[in-house]
Amino acid sequence: MIQTEYQFSLPCGFIDENGTLHRDGIMRLSTALDELESLRNPLVKGHDSYLSVVLLSRVVVHLGSIEGPGPEVIERLFSADFAYLQELFVRLNDGGAGLAETQCPECGARFPVDLTAAVGG
Repeated sequence: MIQTEYQFSLPCGFIDENGTLHRDGIMRLSTALDELESLRNPLVKGHDSYLSVVLLSRVVVHLGSIEGPGPEVIERLFSADFAYLQELFVRLNDGGAGLAETQCPECGARFPVDLTAAVGG
């Protein structure tokens, strides 16, 4: 069985209109429909930079006690939280594009190496 939902905890957290802090959430894997529908969204048609907001609002299943937070919640996140969710989205949905298999020259054991982690160093 493939895992499709992943728990996360935001660095800062979203503070709603009642002053409640929401940090823990669940993000699901993105589907082609998520990406296509996000591109068709009127908010995105006028502003390409809004694509991340709409797409994240589709794949974040829960944020604290908020079920299915829409774009209006995602756009009010602190910048650190928004960047965290964007990075998480890429890691979950890239299909292992940043992984390469290598082999130990001494023992011959084969193992994966995360090339994206090496780039950030």
